Amino acid sequence: MRTMKIERPIRKFLPNDLIIEDWTDIESFFNDLLERELNSVSDLEQWLSDQSELEAILEEDMAWRYIRMTIDTTNAEHANRYKTFVTDIQPKISPFEDKLNKKLVSCPFAKEFSSDDYSILFKRINRSIELFREENIPLQSKLSEESQKFGALSAAQTIEHDGKVLTMQKAALLLKETDEDLRIEIFKKIAERRREDFIKFEELFDSLLGLRHQIAVNAGFKNYRDYKLAAMCRFDYDVRDCEAFHSSIKDLIVPIVKKIQENRLKKFGKDKFRPWDLDVDPEGSAPLKPFGSGDELLSGTISMFNQIDPYFGDCLTKMDEMNHLDLESKAGKSPGGYNYPLYEIGVPFIFMNAVGSQRDLVTMVHEGGHAIHSFLSRDLKLTGFKNLPSEVAELASMSMELLSMEEWDAFYTNENELKRAKTEQLESLIKILPWIAQVDEFQHWLYVHHAHTADERKQKWKELSNEYGTGLVDWKGFEDIRDTSWQRQLHIFEVPFYYIEYGIAQLGAIGVWKNSLENKEKAIHDYKEALKLAYTKSIPEIYAMANVEFKFSYPHIAQLADFVDNQLKILHA
Repeated sequence: MRTMKIERPIRKFLPNDLIIEDWTDIESFFNDLLERELNSVSDLEQWLSDQSELEAILEEDMAWRYIRMTIDTTNAEHANRYKTFVTDIQPKISPFEDKLNKKLVSCPFAKEFSSDDYSILFKRINRSIELFREENIPLQSKLSEESQKFGALSAAQTIEHDGKVLTMQKAALLLKETDEDLRIEIFKKIAERRREDFIKFEELFDSLLGLRHQIAVNAGFKNYRDYKLAAMCRFDYDVRDCEAFHSSIKDLIVPIVKKIQENRLKKFGKDKFRPWDLDVDPEGSAPLKPFGSGDELLSGTISMFNQIDPYFGDCLTKMDEMNHLDLESKAGKSPGGYNYPLYEIGVPFIFMNAVGSQRDLVTMVHEGGHAIHSFLSRDLKLTGFKNLPSEVAELASMSMELLSMEEWDAFYTNENELKRAKTEQLESLIKILPWIAQVDEFQHWLYVHHAHTADERKQKWKELSNEYGTGLVDWKGFEDIRDTSWQRQLHIFEVPFYYIEYGIAQLGAIGVWKNSLENKEKAIHDYKEALKLAYTKSIPEIYAMANVEFKFSYPHIAQLADFVDNQLKILHA
């Protein structure tokens, strides 16, 4: 077996044994950077290196606090350590970051760092200077603290079934069972539990909405939408492009989704779906269960990754050796999944809630794609180069979902089940695009109409659900579940506007997959070369390196949709 050698770099600026308990443990390093004289290009180069080391250490320290808190939301110590960082340490860092940014751009030697690698970094720094407001520091701190309540609320949601307490993730698995009476029972229990928290989620969002709007106003913006898109440094597309994406999805993708659902309904023998019918196999097959435990999921994924590119398998093996994985669902664990970059060691952490489903397999390879991105970019000179825009980060993960499909026989020895899994993947790829566009359009409305009421919010979501829906689901008796389904979307609460990137990257990922079917070796090479760039080039340049287009126009989406539709036909030929 190959052994990937990873060592934590020896620190040159901060002590190797530094333990961060509060602001006083790191204040001197910020003062050093702020007060240091820069008399030459080499002085500035060392200054940038020291600042990068400090950033990496702080981001990794906060990362571990977040990881431990989400693994066990019931642990008060973990919650308090994370809270200390966002309410005590981070607010004190922010003004220093602004002063350091200004020191950098005003340095006469900064013009010597004008290569493409640095140009985007400087562009982002200038944007940060433009948006920084001292009065927003306590508001950002409060916002970070408030947004984490979503995870705790969601993690506390469980149901009882057959004498067992089930997380929502485990309960949702039963909605794939062929026994309709069981599905109805489970769906009703899930619905009742969600109803208990409707008001709590509404109140939490109202709190977040108020804080976000005030931050935007303080920075000179009319609304948080415009502020946030600027803060996210969306240099390569704007609001009009987002709106074009929304329209294209409605016109091109929703009809394909409707066709998929109509075919399922014919097999199902119903005129319309009920909400508990959406995940079950229409031909009555048992739910796909590609693995039984987290260990099986990991070993199978490593085997697949080795087949795609041995380096990919090595990455996951090293993460396993370092205990940088927590894969199985359990009580008290925050919902969802993520890959958290750890910038100092350069080996990320994957968090999941696996319960044995096909969706879990897809999540694993998705987060694995993010992880490989971290490995491929870990040796870049500055931490700032590794701080990725989501359109690039999600290209890595969503491409891996599709690239891995040819290796899913590591989990499926039955040809029919393998075909079902691939069909589910491609249909899900198409079906998720309207949801992505709906969530994004909803968020644009939420913040442009910041004075809206909870009832107006519900009506807007209902209106969008009709526009992006197929009209083939009968929600009678559960209209409130449909009209509050946005409350289950973590991104709306924790990372606003980070969602359309999934749609944009999905289009790029289809291009990467298409390339791999024509020339696998070249496609993997181009994919790796693109990921190595991290954020040292513009998004269109990174996509071009992967040999795909950064486009989400009507004709481009139409072309890719036709390709996926044809691949579905080939699967069932």
